[in-house]
Amino acid sequence: MPQGGEASSTTRTTAVFVAFAGLLGVALGVHLGSQPGALYMQGSSVAVGQTTKPVVDSGRWSVAPAMSRMPRAAAASVEQEAQRGMEYDNLVMQLPRESSNVETMTLLGLGGLVTAAMAVLYRFMNQNKKQVAMDLQPVDWAMATTAGEDVQAGGIPGIAPRPAGYSHDVTKGYQLEEVSRPRRNRRSPVIRSFMRETSMTPANFIAPFFIHDDDFDEEISAMPGCYRLCAASVMREVAEHVAVGVRTFILFPKIPDELKTPDGRQCYDENDIVMRTIKMIKAAHPDVIICTDVALDPYNSDGHDGIVDMNTGEIINDITVEQLCKQAVQQARAGADIVAPSDMQDGRIGAIRDALDNEGFTGVGIMAYTAKYASAFYGPFRTALDSNPSFGDKSTYQMDPANSREALREIELDEAEGADVLMVKPGLPYLDVIAILKQNSSLPIAAYHVSGEYAMIKAAAAAGYIDEEKVALESLLSMRRAGADVILTYYAKQASMWMAEPEGFWQQKLQGKL
Repeated sequence: MPQGGEASSTTRTTAVFVAFAGLLGVALGVHLGSQPGALYMQGSSVAVGQTTKPVVDSGRWSVAPAMSRMPRAAAASVEQEAQRGMEYDNLVMQLPRESSNVETMTLLGLGGLVTAAMAVLYRFMNQNKKQVAMDLQPVDWAMATTAGEDVQAGGIPGIAPRPAGYSHDVTKGYQLEEVSRPRRNRRSPVIRSFMRETSMTPANFIAPFFIHDDDFDEEISAMPGCYRLCAASVMREVAEHVAVGVRTFILFPKIPDELKTPDGRQCYDENDIVMRTIKMIKAAHPDVIICTDVALDPYNSDGHDGIVDMNTGEIINDITVEQLCKQAVQQARAGADIVAPSDMQDGRIGAIRDALDNEGFTGVGIMAYTAKYASAFYGPFRTALDSNPSFGDKSTYQMDPANSREALREIELDEAEGADVLMVKPGLPYLDVIAILKQNSSLPIAAYHVSGEYAMIKAAAAAGYIDEEKVALESLLSMRRAGADVILTYYAKQASMWMAEPEGFWQQKLQGKL
């Protein structure tokens, strides 16, 4: 912003320039109007009465040399003719002077118009400069405070005062040419709120519960804040989740080793812990939604999601599906609202749908693990359930982490076989796959924020590397943005509480108060 002396100097210079331009216009008019000879040319003629006479410069009209050599009568005649010519000259010379007066007045008027135009232009430019100066003044106050003075003057608390005499090393008035400016849609909390494409509420969460038959809770070392819950704690957790808006749950049992078999038959025992827990929750909270895991690995002595051929180590697909159908039907009888096959066996969605319908459970939904990857992020979960494979891994039935287009085939199959919800597991490392499912299916999409993702946030937060609340909420929001309608997360209750705090990060961000 120019200082006062600079502004005054600029004003004076511009005023002198305008005055000079006006005087130049006037002088030009006077000069041109005072030159009558410029208005007519030698050899032209002017009609006066009935006689036409050449119009020439009077300084060139001379007859003396010719008269000395003529007879007296002829000379008298020539003299009379010359006298008459001079009279014509005098008459003609009056006409240009009248015209020149008109031209002079015209050019004087033109000079005045030039002066007025310059004055208007100067006024307009000076007014714009004053406006820019007024607009920039608060910025200068905020940016160029004096050293040792606590001068904020309209600045933002937290912005450090600048040294005395400081100014940015930039070109004054620099501005980009015509440029698209997306920041216009971010400039205030109100604008950001109606531009926001993704929202998240506790209704978007499904809370996983680890359950066991002991009468105490057992903390899971790899998942701080998570426990294997006894029956009483399950009921307490359900009530606490409902209080903060989470009303959907999924159960994962820790089965004692003595109940595990190669065919996992305990999974469809009517007295199994899963069946008892469903009934207990539904008795106290009939309106909540209970999902169940349909898989053999918690019940299988080999730790796999299916029956293992002891000679080849192959997971036998079809007889495994038969066991899964029995398990799903038994869970529906106990009161499950949604069954969630996580085994990744071929054809199991259609078979389970038929089994449920044949038993009259047409209202029980199926949440298919459509794209479940053979991931390294499941470690803490398997520790919680003591369900690690006794040999090999699960790459022969779970998806290769290198693939995404393969998910399109799984979508097509699960939809055709009767799935109601499609799931991607894990969540955060597979946002692209969540987006693929969302773009290629009209069914709701679920994402599983798995144990490894949870454990990493917890460990980094405990070490002071990250802000747990902000990172957890951002991770969940990113899955929503990618296309997940619901998220299975161990942060369900805590995230809901964070989002509800009036002075917390989430609400402050939504209201633009950060």
